[in-house]
Amino acid sequence: MTEPSPSPPVAKLPVSLAANPKLSSWVRFSPEGQVIVSPGKVEIGQGIVTALAQIAADELDVDITRVQMIRASTAGSPNEGVTSGSLSVQHSGRALRHVCAEIRRIFLTAASDRLGVDIDALDLKDGTMSGPGNAQTSYWELASEVSLDRQATPDVTAKSPAQRALAGNSVPRVDLPDKVFAHPRFIHDSALPGMLHGRVLRAELSGANLVELREDGARAVSGLVAIVRDGNFLALVSETEEGAEAALRALSKGASWSSGETLPDEDGLAEWLKAQPVESVVIDKKTASQRAGKTRTIRRQYTRPYIAHGSIAPSCAMAQWTGDRVRVWTHSQGVYFLRSDLALVLKLPLENITVEHMEGAGCYGHNAADDVALDAVLLAKAADGRPVRVQWSRADEMSHAPFGAAMAIEIEADLDAKGEIVEWRHSVWSNGHTARPGRASQPALLAATEISNPFPRYISTNPPQANGGGADRNSIPLYDFPSQQIECHRLLTMPIRTSALRTLGAHGNVFAIESFLDELASARGEDPVDFRLRHLRDPRARDVIRAAAARANWKPARQAGIGHGLGFARYKNTGAYCAVVAEIEGAEDIRVNRLTIAVDVGEVINPDGVINQIEGGAIQATSWVLKERVRFDRERITSNTWTNYPILRFSEVPDVQVEIIPRPELEPLGAGEAAHGPVTAAIANAVFDALEVRVRNLPITRDSLIAAMEMTS
Repeated sequence: MTEPSPSPPVAKLPVSLAANPKLSSWVRFSPEGQVIVSPGKVEIGQGIVTALAQIAADELDVDITRVQMIRASTAGSPNEGVTSGSLSVQHSGRALRHVCAEIRRIFLTAASDRLGVDIDALDLKDGTMSGPGNAQTSYWELASEVSLDRQATPDVTAKSPAQRALAGNSVPRVDLPDKVFAHPRFIHDSALPGMLHGRVLRAELSGANLVELREDGARAVSGLVAIVRDGNFLALVSETEEGAEAALRALSKGASWSSGETLPDEDGLAEWLKAQPVESVVIDKKTASQRAGKTRTIRRQYTRPYIAHGSIAPSCAMAQWTGDRVRVWTHSQGVYFLRSDLALVLKLPLENITVEHMEGAGCYGHNAADDVALDAVLLAKAADGRPVRVQWSRADEMSHAPFGAAMAIEIEADLDAKGEIVEWRHSVWSNGHTARPGRASQPALLAATEISNPFPRYISTNPPQANGGGADRNSIPLYDFPSQQIECHRLLTMPIRTSALRTLGAHGNVFAIESFLDELASARGEDPVDFRLRHLRDPRARDVIRAAAARANWKPARQAGIGHGLGFARYKNTGAYCAVVAEIEGAEDIRVNRLTIAVDVGEVINPDGVINQIEGGAIQATSWVLKERVRFDRERITSNTWTNYPILRFSEVPDVQVEIIPRPELEPLGAGEAAHGPVTAAIANAVFDALEVRVRNLPITRDSLIAAMEMTS
């Protein structure tokens, strides 16, 4: 009996489009001859505005100069959740390509009807549709007759990669001219008519209560408009920014706070993490069909500290009330999610709150952008309808914004008599890696925990593995081992506030996995490249490793004090592939001379944008691995200045070489967070190659090198 042929797959809308299927919410045409594109993802320095403009221009057959990108706003943009996880091109780009392909088809059909010309006889160039006999029309002529207030349909075929004129080309970034020529684009540089200035006073001690307040000093400062106190939330509004700063200093002298919570022992973080109450989950388990005999077990522990976002400019927001409605300007990565939390705190319906995105000067995850938005909203209540701008200080940002969570990672490998891996076990202890707004029935905003009827502090959670995971992100090795078990232990207490920092747990997990693999290869006397290739089946993974090794001339003749190391990962195991060869020099401190990187992001929309993202991630990871560590005593965060929280200087930036492996036939993948883990592991492995010292606790500083030497001596 012949089996029936399988049914063809049912066409589905891209994820973001399925959630926001109305075409008019994405694209419209202005009478002035422009294409107005309104994505739900936001520009945070990753070049997404340019890449999306390229996609729209390609599918609509218009010159890219006609494309006007609108900032995300709850007033009308599609709700694409939060801009994170290197998903902007994957989600927003796919949705926009589908939308524009369908709109193109709709307008060509309308032009065919108007001109009496078969649709296949129409030529479309820069928005103008031409047929035989000079008959022509355009998107803009037809816009009044063609309604885009309709639902997207799945049966749409976008252009093939070969038909795209802009994808794959390094179109200049559309957001850069304003930044280069100092035109106001960042929220920090923006001003509204009649704007007032606000400042918030917070205790240095976590969880402290305001027990006494003398206001006379602050009230004597010229230009003071109001002092706002709501429980432990204490702030002020002034006519000028200088007046706000002066009044804040005076208010600080008049405020007395109770003692706060006890913070962990900074020098015993791994022990502290492993001693806390946790929620334990088996992330992945695989058992070999036949048990190979093990002769020994190797166990190693790796740690990373709390890491600060260290944004270029502290967080800033503006807010203005009109009756019982409020409008907020913010550099939040999720305007709809922020609106949800604001509604919970203010006890207002969602429609009474409008949240508009403006670019901020630096953002690498969930920093204080959402917190300062609520601050501005609360202060604007005391401004009689005038807008209020609130900016945090550097000390505020480095003390009160969420941090990337500290992690302790244990990896065990059972080895057979030949030193081959027969079983792999990976366990992670960490706080959750996200406490973003809009995810729960309680708000995750800082001031919500301070007001007189406070909400409980939101304990960070982990996204599910289907969405890439959190503390467990990239904990499942891409390598092929006969048996493995991966466990994640999420802390249920959070004395130090944590949330999403770039890559979430992938940074720590890739560092641990790739360092451990290097240890195993070294113990076998096997080349690290060959060792990895033997355990990888995925041809794309093998290709990036080979490409990085070839470009770096792996492995050069040995020089005293110079080391080379390799790191590899596929971000979230579903995103971009990245392999890195690091060259370091070990003298008084570790210096990274060169990073050679190969990356596979599928179809490349803007090559220069991909390279910029990989370079940026590589340099940030170099800073993380060599310098960054949140410092604290048992009462307060102490690393609240650039002196106490050093980052990589321009003079210390390595030479970064990026090779893109072209895959125009494949779907595009995000690049922003692909390099961090591999770069960190490559540097750590290069340190061992140069000094024969294995540092398993980040950052790799002089102190950690000495500690590692003492452990091995």
